[in-house]
Amino acid sequence: MTFSVFFKLMRFWKWLTVSLCSDLSYNNFAAGDSECQEGSVYVLLPSVSPGLPPNVHLLTLNFIKNDDDYNSKIFADLLRTSYSATSGLVSCLQSQRCAKTRYNLFINCGGSKAKVRGITYEDDSQRATPSSFFKSNYWAYSSTGDFTDDDGTAVGYEVKNTSTLSMNNAQLYMEARRSAISLTYYGFCLMDGPYNVTLHFAEIMFTGDKSYKSLGRRAFNIYIQGKLVWKDFNIESEAGGVGKEVMRNFAAIVTKGTLEIRFYWAGKGTTAIPDVGVYGPLISAISVYPGFDPPASISAGTVAGILTAIVFVVFLILVILWWRGCLGRKDKMAQDLKGLASQIGLFTLRQIKAATNNFDAANKIGEGGFGSVYKGFLSDGTTIAVKQLSSKSQQGNNEFLTEIGTISALQHPHLVKLYGCCIEGNQLLLVYEYMENNSLARALFGPEEFQLKLDWWTRHKICVGIARGLAYLHEESRLKIVHRDIKATNVLLDKDLNPKISDFGLAKLDEEEKTHISTKIAGTYGYMAPEYAMHGYLTDKADIYSFGVVALEVVNGRSNTSSQRTEECFNLLDWHSGRQCHLWLACLKARLLFQCWTLRALS
Repeated sequence: MTFSVFFKLMRFWKWLTVSLCSDLSYNNFAAGDSECQEGSVYVLLPSVSPGLPPNVHLLTLNFIKNDDDYNSKIFADLLRTSYSATSGLVSCLQSQRCAKTRYNLFINCGGSKAKVRGITYEDDSQRATPSSFFKSNYWAYSSTGDFTDDDGTAVGYEVKNTSTLSMNNAQLYMEARRSAISLTYYGFCLMDGPYNVTLHFAEIMFTGDKSYKSLGRRAFNIYIQGKLVWKDFNIESEAGGVGKEVMRNFAAIVTKGTLEIRFYWAGKGTTAIPDVGVYGPLISAISVYPGFDPPASISAGTVAGILTAIVFVVFLILVILWWRGCLGRKDKMAQDLKGLASQIGLFTLRQIKAATNNFDAANKIGEGGFGSVYKGFLSDGTTIAVKQLSSKSQQGNNEFLTEIGTISALQHPHLVKLYGCCIEGNQLLLVYEYMENNSLARALFGPEEFQLKLDWWTRHKICVGIARGLAYLHEESRLKIVHRDIKATNVLLDKDLNPKISDFGLAKLDEEEKTHISTKIAGTYGYMAPEYAMHGYLTDKADIYSFGVVALEVVNGRSNTSSQRTEECFNLLDWHSGRQCHLWLACLKARLLFQCWTLRALS
């Protein structure tokens, strides 16, 4: 019977204890939230009615109660007749978690696991009831409906063939799954896109002889993704007889990873001929193929190998960056600079760019191992020299901090004055007083247009000034410093040609209680003392040796590393011959004799 009801179904279920088979289609219900649980009772709704939440499509209210205490049996079948294309998974599959994305689906409906033509069809031999729901890892089915014309005996929903099967892949058609009214298969965890759905049918409940068992007729509708694709499908008619296979292909678009295939009996065909309970939809197998090229699969071993290689490469890069001092550079330098903030001035990058006209090439006045040097003007009119750390400098970060720390602690007329520094982004900048005559190296043996005509008294003043600067570093300052890189390039000349020692990036603290320091060799070859260059044996005498080389360059006017040599004057130094002054005297003109004795007096 059909009746209209408006009630809370769970309350209805509790008090209804009589045996009843009711058709509750085309009714309005009021329902609260409910959770779909496997093995529970399920209701398929006829439509989204005003009395129900709009997102409910499969309601867990189609219940079956078999209670031995009350000896009751209840069936309530509410058949859905509308579909929302955007519904996605039904409520009991919303929490489904996909271990991986699938690109196909193969089910041997009603039968056990089978392998056909290299394809494995999954087992679907679970016993069904008038209202059943089964969920596998990547698919599920819902069966609704009771065979109302049976005599009360048990009716199976998994059937076996009663006729001879002659097809090649007969194992797919030995069993089938049927339903009294509605049978729905769900495929999930599928990659979104177009798919080809192949449905396998064979009529195995009727016979092909002239007995009464051949008089049955079966007809049902087929829906793919909620759309009717075949009305009144007749297996026997389409296959050309019973016991014969027939396959039908359909296109489907999968969205939200869900595919729905539904078979629905609309009341057509025989119900009691040849036997009771032989009507309703019948399906043998389902095959789903992608309509696109799936991404190439990668084996677990390959994935593990790739991940291992990536981890190793990342680790190697981190080790290299750490070894080169790149990791934590900004944080470490920022902390170190906090301790120096009270001793030096800090400039912003905007101030430096304004002073140098954004590091204009026209303002470039020098280039060294540390980087480029630019001339600039502060807003108060002070002329400055800006040394910019080169990204190619191997020891730039350490040199930068060493130079700041050393010069900020030293003040002397023959040491270049540091105004401050700037650290912003990837920029490391030092701001010095500007030296109008650049370096001693350029004045002595630079390009001809930059060379200065220095008389002997001026050369004498330069040597004495360098010596006074070194004496301050070695003996007079609170901190005893070994410069380690005394050379003509690192001696700057102001407008009055007074020398000032610069570039303290390699400077080392001289510990008085120790006779020497064993350290990594650093400096410029040709200016380093032999014991330091060969063994890393460092004392303040290393600076004295370098000063002697610079003094010879001042007197001779030629670089110690110059390639312009003669057989008589191969090198400015020849300590092993014991001719400390005799060798280069032969190379000088008579007017240099006075300076030779002056240099000897200085030594």
